[in-house]
Amino acid sequence: MTRTFLIALASCAAFAGIAQADPMEVTPLTIVSAEATHSFSVEVANDRDEISFGLMERESMDADKGMLFDFDPPREPAMYMKNTLIPLDMLFISEDGSIEMIARNTVPGSLRTISPGVPVRAVLEINGGQSAELGILPGDTVQHPLFGNVTADAPAE
Repeated sequence: MTRTFLIALASCAAFAGIAQADPMEVTPLTIVSAEATHSFSVEVANDRDEISFGLMERESMDADKGMLFDFDPPREPAMYMKNTLIPLDMLFISEDGSIEMIARNTVPGSLRTISPGVPVRAVLEINGGQSAELGILPGDTVQHPLFGNVTADAPAE
């Protein structure tokens, strides 16, 4: 076989693997703060590859979107911004859905480890600056089936 044919074959195989990859589950999520209720549509990262890749290489994200990292069982995550192109707010969430800590406006590309210092069930990433803009604070509640505070077939309120 020629070298060009082998390269083309490898490219097709790689593309086929990408095309067959399962898309992440997208679910509604609500944050209840003292000021208001905020609705998002989030991708749920719950396997090792999804959690490792996260929002890397995304050039933008709509204001009503985000990514929810499911760390079941709860653990102390070590998050970073390697290959992430947009600033993010990271909301560290306990098993009952309460926000433990918020890392605001994380720096794109940074290898600095971001951790709450305690085990959490999940991390929600939204656009950088958005939690301050919406008045979201530690102690506010994230409603999502992951936390058992809303049913999977009912929209979060």
